[in-house]
Amino acid sequence: MRQDEYQAAVEVFLRTKAITRCPTACAFRTQGTVTAEDRAGLEDYAAAREWLRERDYFSTFGVPA
Repeated sequence: MRQDEYQAAVEVFLRTKAITRCPTACAFRTQGTVTAEDRAGLEDYAAAREWLRERDYFSTFGVPA
C-alpha cells in the first residue's frame, strides 16, 4: 500500500467511525500518571496470577525435587 493510499484509507476510516482524534493516540505511551493505589493493585493482581500459574503447573507436573 502506497503512502497516499494509506492516508486515504485512514481518512475514510476516521470519517465513517466518527473519530475526532489522532488515530495513533493509543499507539504510544501517554504522559498520564498512575496512582500508587493502582500500582499496588496491579502488583497484587500479578502476584495472584503467578500463584495460580505455579499452582496449576505443580498440580500437573508435581513439585520439583
